[in-house]
Amino acid sequence: MMLADKVAIVTGASRGIGRSIANTLAENGASLAIVGTNLKLLNEVCSDVEKMGRECLVFAGDVTNPETAEEVSKKTIGHFGKIDILVNNAGINMRSATLDVELEDWHHVVDVNLNGNFYFSKAVLSHMVERGCGKIVNVSSSTAKSGHKNAAPSYGASKAGVDYLTRHLALEMARYNINVNGVSPGPIETDMIKQWSDDYFEKVTSNVPLKRLGTPKNVADVVLFLASSMSDFLTGETINVNGGTYMN
Repeated sequence: MMLADKVAIVTGASRGIGRSIANTLAENGASLAIVGTNLKLLNEVCSDVEKMGRECLVFAGDVTNPETAEEVSKKTIGHFGKIDILVNNAGINMRSATLDVELEDWHHVVDVNLNGNFYFSKAVLSHMVERGCGKIVNVSSSTAKSGHKNAAPSYGASKAGVDYLTRHLALEMARYNINVNGVSPGPIETDMIKQWSDDYFEKVTSNVPLKRLGTPKNVADVVLFLASSMSDFLTGETINVNGGTYMN
């Protein structure tokens, strides 16, 4: 029970990596506040968490609205009395080439992937500062570090912004004993793979040095490490979880 008696907020928790993060934190003792746009799926995750004997609050809301972050923070503190961990996982991708990107789509991706992280971080940080402790984990992407022709430019740019935000908050909040780190997934086996042809799947897999795709649980386990006391002397880092496709 690495997170016994801890309280965590997880955004984008309804499916894929976010759902696995929520389940993994709960398995290790954390009570949760989960955020997403699909209430049905969120309630399914909440049911799984409660079956483990943990408490779970559900918030169906848009992370691009700063009022959502404020509401989730206040109600989580009101119910549990504290927030120990924030996992900024909510994110979207689009696959338009630069000359085809609509400005509305550019702004929407940046709003979800970068601004949403900032809103939620800002909403919990005053509470964490008062308590003199806290863990924030931002979910980035290997696309932030290397161009990817299968992603819209807004996706890589927004995730690069997440990487910088991680470093900036880590430096600024270190004196309050708040750790801010990130995880950078590469090719992960999620529902999106159902859209891939067999040839494309083989091509992606063959380019991974470990010759396989990662799983949401692979990412969730690194988030668990960063959310736990095992990472107490680690801050400002973003850990690659990509089978070796990008190394630094």
